[in-house]
Amino acid sequence: MWNPGFATPETQAARLHGWHRAFCIYSEHYRGTPQKPGLILGLLPGGACRGLAHRLPRAGYDAVRRYLWTREIDNDGVYKEEIRPIHLHDGRVVEALVYLADRRHRQFAGKLPAAKAAALVRSGSGTTGTNVAYLRNTVAHLRELGLRDRTLEELARRVEAGSRG
Repeated sequence: MWNPGFATPETQAARLHGWHRAFCIYSEHYRGTPQKPGLILGLLPGGACRGLAHRLPRAGYDAVRRYLWTREIDNDGVYKEEIRPIHLHDGRVVEALVYLADRRHRQFAGKLPAAKAAALVRSGSGTTGTNVAYLRNTVAHLRELGLRDRTLEELARRVEAGSRG
């Protein structure tokens, strides 16, 4: 959400109904290792997820789709690519490409106890940086957008408290 990885002609606040974000996937590359996994976000059934929708550019569309496929699917395969309706801030409802957590994948962590999730985030570090930085960036970006995710904020508090402890 906060780092689409491609130039976008339009970005707008959006809501995906029926799904919510959660730290529910073990990361063995980007934010952890196979020996010491971190946790990354996935979309799980229930609730609603507020965030940003990025329009894919017409010029270079195929290249962007290949980039997204490689980033979200091909590396670990922990997400399922689907088309779902989303509600944009301007009132439009559009079809959007979304990446849902694959609950059958071996890296699917599901809903972990809060203390275990905090410990994994606190210790995770991979090819794109620390798991703590990923959590902090996500919470900070949501706040910049005027969005609150109390579950992520509570996880961030637990991670910080454990780092001081």
